[in-house]
Amino acid sequence: MSEAETIGKGIWIDKLTHELLEREKSLGRNLDLIKVESGLGASGIPHIGSLGDAVRAYGVKLALENFGYKSELIAYSDDLDGLRKIPEGFPESLEEHIGKPVSLIPDPFGCHESYGMHMSSILLDGLDQLGIRYEFRRAVETYKQGLLKDQIHVILQNSSKIGDKISELVGQEKFQKYLPYFPVCSNCSRLYTAESTKYLPDEKKVLYKCHDTEIGSKMVKGCGHDGEADITKDLGKLAWKVEFAARWAAFDIRFEAYGKDIMDSVKVNDWVSDEILNYPHPHHVKYEMFLDKGGKKISKSLGNVITAQKWLEYGSPKSILLLLYKRITGARELGFDDIPSLMNEYNELEDIYFGRIKVDNQAKLTKSKGLFEYVNLLNPPKESSTHVNYRLLIELSNIFKEDRTQRVMKKLLDYGVIKNPQPEIEKLIELAGNYADEFDKQEKTEIDLDELAKKALKELSTALDAEEEPEDIQNTIYQIAKSNDVQPKDFFKILYKIILGTSRGPKIGPFISDIGRKQVAKTISEYL
Repeated sequence: MSEAETIGKGIWIDKLTHELLEREKSLGRNLDLIKVESGLGASGIPHIGSLGDAVRAYGVKLALENFGYKSELIAYSDDLDGLRKIPEGFPESLEEHIGKPVSLIPDPFGCHESYGMHMSSILLDGLDQLGIRYEFRRAVETYKQGLLKDQIHVILQNSSKIGDKISELVGQEKFQKYLPYFPVCSNCSRLYTAESTKYLPDEKKVLYKCHDTEIGSKMVKGCGHDGEADITKDLGKLAWKVEFAARWAAFDIRFEAYGKDIMDSVKVNDWVSDEILNYPHPHHVKYEMFLDKGGKKISKSLGNVITAQKWLEYGSPKSILLLLYKRITGARELGFDDIPSLMNEYNELEDIYFGRIKVDNQAKLTKSKGLFEYVNLLNPPKESSTHVNYRLLIELSNIFKEDRTQRVMKKLLDYGVIKNPQPEIEKLIELAGNYADEFDKQEKTEIDLDELAKKALKELSTALDAEEEPEDIQNTIYQIAKSNDVQPKDFFKILYKIILGTSRGPKIGPFISDIGRKQVAKTISEYL
């Protein structure tokens, strides 16, 4: 195995962090505290992708600490961003607030100080439930306290040069006409309608006019107000094309990941950071978007959002961390039907970690153990937990609707899957029960079947579907396998794959009786 493959715990996070450290050393920067950042959008419902940005940045923070450096994750809520459209499921009354900073819009549900804090709190709650530790910062406080005033001053003094560069790099000509700074109009409280035309450097003020502008393909009326705004204390914000750079320089950020949807903004910000603010831009990694199962980008406006809170009704925090730490590149289709396989995959990683599953390939072993440690936020358990196949729990939850926890627990004891009832198994039954109630159709497992196996399955399906129940289902399966020249152990494996999506499970005969032989016959017939 090469040295590159065994950096740290052996997964992409360590390789990325190693690159970050090498770059920092070549720049000769102080390494006493290495800050990483994640930007949190506060204008729409935070989904798994939004959460992923912060979770992956936290992985880099953990890796830095594992390499012996002090690190901190800054979770920055962009709550001065203007509301562009009303998210799915939100009241139409928000229409009057289009264009206003989300921190100035009342919370339509009345539980937070503003719309912006309502959205931020959903994401922060998700991070808290996953055990992610962060330093929370809000745009509204950052600007009010004048923390970016020096960077804003330099950027506005160089606005002509920046406007030309933006045009050259990404073809956007807007900032050749207007300054890359949006004041909040003191008359109507809108952000993007107030466009700055002139900067007075001695007074640190911008002159602006509030006029009609297009926001999210809609024309939003400006109030016509001519005003001036003090960049050190009045509310306003830098345009995205330059704001990241100002934050990086002001907060001394050394790492930030970004989605491919903001590549152009990052390209410009890197240049502004390097050339205008004389602050070497942070180390980056680009990640792909999560897509829904129809191939559409998961988005707040489409209403196909998968939130951490919804996911955690069906799956464990570890299943989310595994999803996000497995890899960073490549677009991924994502749905709640990924939860069962992720739940079982975590159990498999734990078995590898504790040596219950042998892995001969040393590189794979190192990577699997490293991934397990990161999923446990570099604080892995001292001993293995009791594993129960999640698909088995779903099947049992489908059978037992009344007194579900007790009855499913009894079946697990009867099958010998567990030795005694445990609180964590109760929690798993609850999650699987929620899943069974919400999504009763299991995702079909892909299985390679030869003609002999198909013939045996057809015979078994007919026997199970007969009016009279076979006397001994276990023995019937065994005899059908033998008479069709299929190894019984291979046939049992095929049945476990069909019913549970895994290669082993409880004793198959009694289990089929519990599920219902006609139901199993129907499931088998789908593979023929």
